Amino acid sequence: MKAPAPPRLMRGFLTVGVWTFVSRIVGFARDILIAAFLGTGVVAEAFLIAFALPNMFRRFFAEGAFNMAFVPMFSKRLEGGEDPREFAQDAFSGMLLILTLFTILGVIFMPLLVYAMASGFAGDERFPLAVIYGRIAFPYILFISLAALLSGVLNANGRFLAAAAAPVLLNIVFIASMLVGWAMGRPITDGLGIGIDNLLGLRVGDTLAFSVPFAGAVQFALVWWAAARAGFKLTITRPRLTPDMRRLARIAAPAALAGGVVQVNLLVGRQVASFFDGAVAWLSYADRLYQLPLGVVGIAIGVVLLPDLSRRLRAEDTAGGQHAMSRAAEFALVLTVPCAVAFLVIPLPLSTTLFQRGAFDADDAAATAAALAVYGLGLPAFVLQKVWQPLYFAREDTRSPFHFALWALVINALVAIGLAPVIGFLAAALGTTLAGWAMAILLIRRARPMGEAARLDDRFRRRMPRILLASVGMGICLWITQILLGALLGLGAWQFLALGILIGAGIVSYAVIGQLVGALSLGELKGIVRR
Repeated sequence: MKAPAPPRLMRGFLTVGVWTFVSRIVGFARDILIAAFLGTGVVAEAFLIAFALPNMFRRFFAEGAFNMAFVPMFSKRLEGGEDPREFAQDAFSGMLLILTLFTILGVIFMPLLVYAMASGFAGDERFPLAVIYGRIAFPYILFISLAALLSGVLNANGRFLAAAAAPVLLNIVFIASMLVGWAMGRPITDGLGIGIDNLLGLRVGDTLAFSVPFAGAVQFALVWWAAARAGFKLTITRPRLTPDMRRLARIAAPAALAGGVVQVNLLVGRQVASFFDGAVAWLSYADRLYQLPLGVVGIAIGVVLLPDLSRRLRAEDTAGGQHAMSRAAEFALVLTVPCAVAFLVIPLPLSTTLFQRGAFDADDAAATAAALAVYGLGLPAFVLQKVWQPLYFAREDTRSPFHFALWALVINALVAIGLAPVIGFLAAALGTTLAGWAMAILLIRRARPMGEAARLDDRFRRRMPRILLASVGMGICLWITQILLGALLGLGAWQFLALGILIGAGIVSYAVIGQLVGALSLGELKGIVRR
């Protein structure tokens, strides 16, 4: 047994979290523009489905199957004093070949992919437009998946900055592309969706769609440069099926299946939503809001915790592993439980202030707020998954998460499809939330036999009920403040000031109540930030 996890673990959480927060804030500016220009109409829904396709497969290939298998193997080579460069190069070359072939097939069979994701589009003008946009955007998967591999190399070496900052570039490129399209003088209703057909049937001038693969290339260039500076200058070489690559494939296969099940969960939700006009966009905008805390906290934990746990298990540092798991869970819940409460208490002011303008009207804002409240119920579950999954992957156990994902899929399908005739598009959000809790509970319960590293320490057990108490207190303060600011929250530009006051009241009340009841220590937080 060794000493507890050093402060660099929390510094890693904060580095990734801060840059992810910046990315999400710039992403809000992007989504505000998309909502204002396109609202929830034909072009908006076609683009959102087209952009979701490469993102879905990115999570399947890069963030799911490949990285969950690659990062532990790479980290253990670093811990064991081996040179991991050849292993990283072989993995890079293999992924490049597989993804190039997959990208070509995806472009060819795009109509089938769009139908699989949104069959409700069939027979109306959304379908052909989504196919065109999908073909333009799909090469994004090649660049962003290779960027994810390079990010794994950087993170395993304790270099988090470039990989965490790269997504900011995506949102900057999107914003610039929309401003370019607007400056070209097209009508807002079709400015980003109508152009001149070329010989391939693609429409040139669709600035937002064309920005997707370009943004992927920019992100790839940044992390490739950072990896090269770190001593991992990966290039295009002939792929080799070495024993290490065979082992990587064996470990990645169950993770790929688990990732596939998770993506089928998303498909179920989008299929249900595609049969309700505007629902694809409502769920997408609500998803962007709850992805802010999920991304800031969940991604930070997943990125930092997996290589750290892999090294500690290799070194048989069980005490350090338990400390790392406990602090990760504590860090996750301290930040996400109050966010979940806020999404339940003030979803309408958030949706109205951020999105209601231009083509996005009051009905759209109300529907988005309802979806956000349902997603908020599942936020802690989604983050807890990010805490417990690395424990399995660090042990190179990718089969168990696959089995758990199957159960979550069944629950999601039953709820989303079964309740759609009763509660409409909200059934898709509710299915996602309940499936998230099922997955989290299974991950936590089945980890108990894994030993001390899987058991949270006494400090976490003491703080958990206090975090809940502080969050409920904050929710009451938010509710009262919302009533007091009622007039301002719907009054033009004043609503931004009112929302800022509302959020500030939530932060201050949570900090004060949390300090009083012992849910968090402001002194500890200041020390981490200083380091």
